[in-house]
Amino acid sequence: MKILLTNARLIDPEHGESTGALLIADGKIAAIGEIAVPKGATVIDCNGKCLAPGIVDIGVKICEPGERHKESFRSAGLAAAAGGVTTMVTRPDTTPAIDSPETLEFVTRRAQEASPVRIRPMAALTKGRNGHEMTEIGFLLDAGAVAFTDCDHVVQNTKVFSRCLTYARSLGALVIAHPQDPSLSDGAACTSGKFASLKGLPAVTPMAERMGLDRDMTLVEMTGARYHADQITTARALPALERAKKNGLDVTAGVSIHHLTLNEYDVGDYRTFFKVKPPLRSEEDRVAMVEAVASGLIDIISSMHTPQDEESKRLPFEEAASGAVALETLLPAAMRLYHAGALDLPTLFRALSLNPSKRLGLDTGRLTVGAPADLVLFDPDAPFVMDRSTLLSKSKNTPFDGQRMQGRVMATFVGGTQVFGEN
Repeated sequence: MKILLTNARLIDPEHGESTGALLIADGKIAAIGEIAVPKGATVIDCNGKCLAPGIVDIGVKICEPGERHKESFRSAGLAAAAGGVTTMVTRPDTTPAIDSPETLEFVTRRAQEASPVRIRPMAALTKGRNGHEMTEIGFLLDAGAVAFTDCDHVVQNTKVFSRCLTYARSLGALVIAHPQDPSLSDGAACTSGKFASLKGLPAVTPMAERMGLDRDMTLVEMTGARYHADQITTARALPALERAKKNGLDVTAGVSIHHLTLNEYDVGDYRTFFKVKPPLRSEEDRVAMVEAVASGLIDIISSMHTPQDEESKRLPFEEAASGAVALETLLPAAMRLYHAGALDLPTLFRALSLNPSKRLGLDTGRLTVGAPADLVLFDPDAPFVMDRSTLLSKSKNTPFDGQRMQGRVMATFVGGTQVFGEN
């Protein structure tokens, strides 16, 4: 089956923006540019809307096994397709943790059965994410793990973390860490400063992130491991990241869409849907993160999709669970940065699609002939008011509820098959 997408505004993360057509054949991109209509092809007129590589989202939590009432592979897959996400890189912080080949194989099988988009699972770095004993990294790699992480459970024992990095280095495995000093951040609900003091909330200094990153960079230099920081959210952590890259360490970093578009004042009157981890930062930090993405210092933008049910969010701010759903809001939230003139579309999709694909060794995230036809067709200007009740995720804990947004996904293709949009 061949599909010809005509009259498109092509967003190429590698070569910039152009206009033209794109041909899909046998699940791959077959041609780009001025294309004659092939015999028997289905023609879709894009009407000048944007066609870009599908989003590759690192750090999605799907609550199978253990908490299927919060999010399942099917509900997350449908939400991802509606949000232009064609590959979800899933976290192992489930109940129980994905720390054995058997659990990983269960997750992989469930994903293949239920999700319309691609799923690449990560596995835990230590057993039970407890930071004491390394998982069987080699066996988990063979079972399909694309990276290893304990998520927001920082491995506090430096010797254990060093051994994990050394062993991962010997296998070429990617370690994803959460830069934070846990003794400082434990129990914190927001970022320290005048606002936190006025609200009477337990807070953490931004220096906790810098301290955690400094430690990790020292260990990466010592072991030579491949390392990715899941979220850099403070300006004070950027010099350590820049120094590590200049010294030739195999280091990349990400940031969540919430830390690029929201700040600490959005918490307002203790609104728990704005409680995320790390907590929202100052406006100066937010601007610094946007500039770091623009310069390429921060490589990847992710949703850090974390479903929480109503019972865990409808609590006093200090007690409420952290996290927000974002598979469907990632693209329209990113359009805020585009419409503000902070980032152009090729730069955005470099961080949303190309760089995560490169870091994980995937062939997605590109508008090149021969690449998988994982694509998103969207209107960057379409206005709407976010209504969380319309989200396809089982959990509805979005901080953007009721906000005016721009950017609607019109169609999503995975391997040349349309998984969202009108046929």
